[in-house]
Amino acid sequence: MYSTLSSLSLEEIARAAPEGLRWFQLYLQPEFAGTRRLVERAEKAGYRAVVLTADVPVLGVRDRQAEAGFAIDSSEPIGNGPEVVPPARGPTPTAAGFSLRADGSASWEIVDRLREVTDLPIVVKGVLTASDAREAVRHGACGIVVSNHGGRQLDHVAASLDALPEVVAAVGSDAEVYLDGGVRRGTDVLVALATGARAVGLGRPVLWVLAAGGAAGVSRFLEVLAEEFATAMALTGCGSLSEIHPGLLGTSVG
Repeated sequence: MYSTLSSLSLEEIARAAPEGLRWFQLYLQPEFAGTRRLVERAEKAGYRAVVLTADVPVLGVRDRQAEAGFAIDSSEPIGNGPEVVPPARGPTPTAAGFSLRADGSASWEIVDRLREVTDLPIVVKGVLTASDAREAVRHGACGIVVSNHGGRQLDHVAASLDALPEVVAAVGSDAEVYLDGGVRRGTDVLVALATGARAVGLGRPVLWVLAAGGAAGVSRFLEVLAEEFATAMALTGCGSLSEIHPGLLGTSVG
């Protein structure tokens, strides 16, 4: 899942991994024409789905990023081109209070508009409630990513795993449900699947091992994770993914 805000362009990523399964994580642009151009580029480059980021109407208050001097809207160009606009730092003060850019105030109808400009499946990322999951599906999303954006967007927000059961129950068989956030060990993967997730996302651990050990570090991390997951399956008596079920959560796994 490659972001609109990646440091390399979506085309460069596609050329580097032509056989890999690639989804494009979309950040809406202030003008829909800009959003449409990004989606069309992703489709042309062989991406298999568009993942709409729904939980960043504006950037949250990220103290650690500020302390580190990191700015998502810095002069350093974004890989997908200088015309790509990152999310606003926050609401804009006005005489009457505060306002949001068009991308920050988009409604569920944006999913309808995206479906009009691409045949790629639409996945909505950043859902934490049953009502939002149902709305996403009602507007044509075929996948939901239960995610709190790594806890970096809103203090006191629910953990992704805590929100997962109600989203799974609300969606049923109408869409696939994935979990993002807090996955560090193979047992975390097993718990997520047993709770109803179809798959899990990995973010910061991959970046950490990439920084520490390069591509070889990422490869080793994935090997360790797979080994831990296989061990957890063996210890709970699961011979295949289809045998993972909610009853496992009554065991010592967790």
